[in-house]
Parts: sequence; C-alpha cells; structure tokens
Amino acid sequence: MAGSTIKTVHDIFQSMEYGPAAASSTATAQAWLDHHSRSLGLFIDGKFIHPVGRQSCSLTDSKGGNVCSVVCAVEDDVSQCASSAVSGYKAWSGLTCHQRAKVLLKLVSVLGQHGQCVSELCEACGASCSPSTLVRLLQYYSSWAQLRDTLISNWTTLGVVAVVVSDDCSLYSLMLKVIPALAMGNSVVVVPGQSTAPALLLLAQLFMGAGLPAGALNVLTGSDVSLGAKVAQSPSISYITYSGNKQSGVTLCKATAGMSVPVSFSPFIGATCPFIIFESADIDSAVDGVIETAFKKKREVHWVLCVQESVLDTVVARLKLRMAGMKCVGLHSDEDRVLVDAAVLVAQQQGATLVQSCAAPPTGSQYPPTVLCGSVPSSPFVISPSPGPLLPIMTFRSNTEAVTLGNHSPHGKAASVWTEDLTLALETAKSLSVGSVWVNSHSVSDPCLSVSGHKDSGTCTDGGQEGLYQFLRPSSSPSTPLPRSFPVSLDYSKFGTTASPTVIPDDSDPASAPKPYLQFVGGKACKSVSGCSVAIQSPGGGSVLAYCPDGGRKDVRNAVEAAIKVQPGWMKKSPSARAQSLYSLAKGLEAKRKDISTSINVQTGLSMEEAEKEVELSIIRLSDWAAYCDKVQGGTVPMPQSGSALSYAEALGVLGVILPDKNPLLSMVTLLGAAVATGNAVILVPSEKYPLPALAFIQVLQASDLPAGLVNVISGSKDQLTAALAHHSVIKAIWYWGKAEGCQFLQYTCTSPLKTLRLFCQNDAGEDGGKDWCHSLVLEEMWRNAVQWKSVWIPTA
Repeated sequence: MAGSTIKTVHDIFQSMEYGPAAASSTATAQAWLDHHSRSLGLFIDGKFIHPVGRQSCSLTDSKGGNVCSVVCAVEDDVSQCASSAVSGYKAWSGLTCHQRAKVLLKLVSVLGQHGQCVSELCEACGASCSPSTLVRLLQYYSSWAQLRDTLISNWTTLGVVAVVVSDDCSLYSLMLKVIPALAMGNSVVVVPGQSTAPALLLLAQLFMGAGLPAGALNVLTGSDVSLGAKVAQSPSISYITYSGNKQSGVTLCKATAGMSVPVSFSPFIGATCPFIIFESADIDSAVDGVIETAFKKKREVHWVLCVQESVLDTVVARLKLRMAGMKCVGLHSDEDRVLVDAAVLVAQQQGATLVQSCAAPPTGSQYPPTVLCGSVPSSPFVISPSPGPLLPIMTFRSNTEAVTLGNHSPHGKAASVWTEDLTLALETAKSLSVGSVWVNSHSVSDPCLSVSGHKDSGTCTDGGQEGLYQFLRPSSSPSTPLPRSFPVSLDYSKFGTTASPTVIPDDSDPASAPKPYLQFVGGKACKSVSGCSVAIQSPGGGSVLAYCPDGGRKDVRNAVEAAIKVQPGWMKKSPSARAQSLYSLAKGLEAKRKDISTSINVQTGLSMEEAEKEVELSIIRLSDWAAYCDKVQGGTVPMPQSGSALSYAEALGVLGVILPDKNPLLSMVTLLGAAVATGNAVILVPSEKYPLPALAFIQVLQASDLPAGLVNVISGSKDQLTAALAHHSVIKAIWYWGKAEGCQFLQYTCTSPLKTLRLFCQNDAGEDGGKDWCHSLVLEEMWRNAVQWKSVWIPTA
C-alpha cells in the first residue's frame, strides 16, 4: 500500500532497530509513577513521605525525557530514618529464621507479578536489571535466612546496616548487599544512586507488601554519596558497605573517617579486566565473546584483550569480519567524546593501528567500536581507559607472560580466559589476582559464589556463604561495644612524624644496664636503622626494664622487601607444610616457656601463674592454627545451570598488624597464626605499652623453620610505624589496635592503593570492646579476615 509505514521482516533485519516496548509493561510503570505524581518521596517506616522544603533531583531517560523526580534528604530525614531503622530491627530480628525466610520467599511471588514494572523502571533510568536475577537472589538468600541459626549459630546480627551506592551502580549490585543483610536479620538503610532510586523505591514498597516489618528497609535518596556520610553520623548505624565507582567510594571513606563505623566497599565500576585468548582456544567463540563484552553489553568494566602471538593475525582478521557493519555506540556525553578522541590520538602517536567498524563521525556523542592493535602495558589508554568503545590488544608469548599482563592492572575484579586446555585454564585462573575467572565464558554471575575484589577492586566479600559474614559479628563480641568516637581535627600529612623519646643506651657498665632487645627483620635479629632505642619502664613507672629498638620507615621498608620475596613461595606451599611449621613454632614456644612467662610478668605486672597460663594458651593457639591450615579451603559449589564452579580462599599478601595491649602474647600469636596459616607474610608492631613479650618471642622465631622474612617484628612509636605501613603500596591489609586518631588516619589514608582495614579502637585501659582472645571463635573470625575469595566458572556444553 502506498505510503504505508509498516516494515517487513526483511526491513527489520536490515536495520536491526529495537521494537516498541510492550504496551502493558509500559503502562504499569507509567501508572505507578503517575500514582506518585512522578515525584518520589523518601521511604521511611514502611511508607513514602514528602518532607516540606526539600530540594529534588530530576531523572531523565536515555532520550532526555523526564522520568520522575526524587527528594534530596537532609539531616533531619536521616535522624528520622535511623530511628525507624532501630524499631524495624527490633521487629525483624525478633522473628524466627523460618518467619524471615517466608517473607523473602513471598517476595519472590510478588516480584513475579510486578517484575515487568521493575524492569521498565530500570530500563527508563539506565539501571537495567533482569527480574529473574532478583528472583534468584531472593531464593538463594531466603534459604540462608532459614538456616542461619543452624549453620551460622556462633554469629549474631550487627543491627542497622547502611548500603550506599554510586549513580552508575546497577540494581543487582545494590540488592546483592541489601538482601543478604536482611536475610541475616539486620535492618537496612539504603542510599541509592539516582539511576537505581525509582526501582529501589518500588521494591521497598513490594517488600512491605510481602510482610517485611515497617522500618526494616528504609530508602534515603539524595544528590550524591555525601548523604552516606550523614547517615554514618547516626549512632544507630553499625556498618556501612559501598558499591560503585572508586572516586565516590574514596569520598565516602574520607568523609566517614573517625566515626568509628566499619566501612567496606567494592569499587568495581570502571575496573580494567583482562580477556586472555590462548592459541589453544576456539577462536570463533572467543571473538564472539570479545564483541559481546567490549561493544554490545552495557559495560561496568573496561576490557583489555591479551592474545597469544601465534594466533594474533587470526584473531584480528576475525575481529574485522565480525565488526563489519556494526553501528556507532552512544556515549554518555560530549565530554566522553573528547576523552575518546584524545585516547585514540595518543594510541596512534604510540604506533597503534586502528580497526574500526565504520568511520567515526566528526562530532557528537557517538563513536564506532574500535580495536587498538599494538598496545603496550604502559600506554595511558591501557592504564586509565577512556569511557568509550575502545579495546586495546596486547600480545604474549608464554603462559607466564599472559599472567603478568593479566595482573598488570591495579584492579582485580574479573578475567576471562579462553582455552580448550583445562589444565592451562586452571593454572592461569589460580595465578591471576582477580575475584572471578570465567573460563571460555564471560560476565556470568550467581549469588551462590563468594567473590572478593582483589587489589583496588574491593575490601569485602559478596555472594555465597562468605558474603554473609560482613553482616554478622561473633557471638563472643560484647553486645555493648565501646562508645562511638567522632572525627577530630587531624593533619594527616604530619601523623606519626612526632618522634617518641629515644635514647641510646650507655654501654659503659653492661652488667648494671637494663637488657637491650632487638627487633626481627628478614629473619635476623637486629637494631633499628636509626640505632636509637626506647626505654621501657616497669609497670609502676619506676625503673627502666629494658631498651627496645625505635623502628621507623626504613625498618618497615626493609621488612616489606623481605616479606614480598618470600610470601609467594610460602603461599604455594601445601597446607600440611605450613601446618608443620606452625607446630614447630608451638614447640619452640614451649621450650622458651619460662623466659617468656617472666617477660609477661615483669612487663604487665601479672602474677607468674597468670603469665604461665597465657603462655600455655598461646602454645595451644599455635597448635590450633596448625590444625586449621588444611581444614577450610573452599571447593565446588552447586550451580543452577550447566557447568562447574570452584570457590576457594587465597592469601591477601603482606599484612601489617599493630598489636593490642590486652593479652600481649596470646593476641600476638593469634594474629600471627591467622596470617601465616593462610599463606600471608606479616609485619608485627608490638604493643607500645607492653612490647617485651613480643620481642622475647623473637628467639622462638629464630629457632623455627619459618622462611626468613615471613614474620617480621618492629618495635617503636605506634603512630610512626602505622604511618609507614599505611603509605607502603605493597601492604595489602592492616589490622590495627590503637587510639581513635590512628583509626581515623588509616581510614582516610588507605584508599590509594586500597588496603583492607580491620580497625579496633582501644581505650586507655587497653580494652577494644570487641575481642576475647581466650575464646575459640576468634580463630574463625581472624581466618576470614586473612583471606580473600576467588570464583572460577567452567561451562559445559
């Protein structure tokens, strides 16, 4: 018919344009928005509220059309929300595990009825999320809610948990934190990004309809993550967890420094991930995977293609063939186009050649899929990729080079490995420092697998059973922790620069002089680099008991150099070999029982009977860690789809541990054992108040068969050594017991490069409000702090 606008099937396949959305789903989403007059309020105490006098933020779709507006919360709203969350926690945690599981399962059927509406809201706001993935999350964690008191009975809820995400975080990543927190019995305060706010507000309403008590889930919308810092100021908040881009995460960490609230974050948005193709791969399938991940899917990460030299020409030829005719990809803004043009220009200046699907338009926020052949690891567009559809290609010759290229990035979110050699795939997966490895696949996820962000990609574990423990605390922890501290005015650049009083002992009369102690670096007992010592007073503050080395930045540097050399080899040792070394350490402590008991008695003022009891507990604790080495290692995980999956724990690397004052020997061997048993190297800083038991333990270390440099002991000013550890890029994690100013400094400073922190604020009496070193549950807690988790996906036909 003349003038007809109806397209034939041939026309549709030629243009490959999207068809119109289903009218019923659009009407459902629009009706819900219209019901709220396209102005969404805060969700507090189980209902929407619209406080008077608040600013609002408008949300637009991909075409610039108005979707709705959301209220920007202020401090008064935060206070009201926190009060509601406390009431909601009492009601929600008061239910039995079975009752909480029933609520989550009921939400599965509710979501089935309203899934199209959720999907439509996500699509309109650019936060795409399939309702089926949310259903899978609910099904998986409802079963853990049912089994919590059966399988995790030694752990209890935290209380009120705050979940904060950036604007570019997906709804799935947000709910991966919200649902497990609820499943464990906590109440949750969510600060969503603008793109996830409408869908989350709808889900919060659906949660209430499924039977969740009012106040158990509250949503505070705002303009940016600074609202998360306001939430942290509430004394009701027990824990904050963040997902999104690193810049917003760093802002949140620095804003909450000194508030005595644990903060973990997963800054996976914008991470660089390797896509490795070996010569033994199915090249056609691998190239299809490259096209889909790099150019078609909505990208949360940047991919770098690593190809074995022998198949480079074949891969590039297949890429040219598959890219032919592909359309330009839309960028977020004209500013992104400027960044893309600059990256391409730099690549060409460095000798890279371009493979493009079509010519780039001269202007506008669109750019064709582009492959940058001849890239090198030092190229700026590899280190800091631009936001556009650019794919650098690097080559390698051997398997070792492939791993080196894959680990070149500061990020450690994921990697995709393509080969039909299963042994090669598993060896590569084991060597890559990333949280997820997909073998002959990509971008697969399921909540049953525990994944930790390695390096700069996170400080917590999400998914699986291990992902639940961030929302729990050991039942041995006191129910009333120490009072919350608040940020103080602190010059972070000068922290730790005020030297402690140092003396150089006079050796003119060695017989009458107090005993000089040595520190332990690189397997050798030695003086500090400065040659200075600190006088240690008796408990009453009278006579000088001993002189201890006054270690500093150079001592930390030497210890880290020794530790980084030995740690990879120690990590690769079999668990039974590590166990034997710990058993020998326990035997060595037993041989020095009398000397170390005396040092505890003289230093702390405890009776000899109490000192000997602490030594006995320390011998048992080391034996416990030896037995622990080969008992918890992960394994296979039941999958809801075809294929196999592995989940296992890995060592963090080199740890810095600032030891507590309480139980100076028992706490030291507990933390040392946790680090060494899991394959880490450790740098110990003894208690500044009671350093002698740790320094006396050096003679036990000297007689052990631990590799030189695996355990280092540096005494001196706690602040000075803390600053040295915080500023060293090789240190992967810091466990700190000390004053509130030290906790504030570490949380503010340890964001680039990112370090995993476990901070415990001590009062003047040495109490940290959290650790009973005599309780056996401390082993499980510290073991989980000493490892990071990796998942490996292996698909089958």
